[in-house]
Amino acid sequence: MIHDKTGFLFSIVPAVSTDLDTIVSIEQESFPTPWTRLMFEAELIGNPFGRVFVVKRQTSNEAVGGILGYICYWVVFEELRFLNVAVIASVRRQGVGRQLVEFAIQDGIKNETKRALLEVRTSNAVAKKMYERLGFQSYGRRKNYYTNPNEDAILMERTLLDSAPRNTP
Repeated sequence: MIHDKTGFLFSIVPAVSTDLDTIVSIEQESFPTPWTRLMFEAELIGNPFGRVFVVKRQTSNEAVGGILGYICYWVVFEELRFLNVAVIASVRRQGVGRQLVEFAIQDGIKNETKRALLEVRTSNAVAKKMYERLGFQSYGRRKNYYTNPNEDAILMERTLLDSAPRNTP
């Protein structure tokens, strides 16, 4: 369990099929070109490298709310590959997204990955700053990677994974 800035307890647990409607809803509210339910089902059920986790608010050991966010990533041999991270609008900028990313990094460390990789829209300054605080560094761009609107992706990586962020301000 983890605490947010307001002191509420949260838990990060593996997603199950009954979580997909909420995950897709959060995805649709968060991204201009959202993934479909079928895409999430493929990650949840059909991809041996895929991992999908959700974060839920807790009181003691009882869940008192729905899903507040999710993370989807791959652990493929020595690589941790972030696909999607999103939280509902009402809890953004409260550390929930960061906790999801840190959770995935710890999973990568347990699985002996050597580096973590991700792409982020050039216009998504908030996410880019969060990733930099977690030790990610830019190493390139993908021209017109995103659509709706067309936009470059900033490629970021964190090498030699360890338990502490590398560039904490």
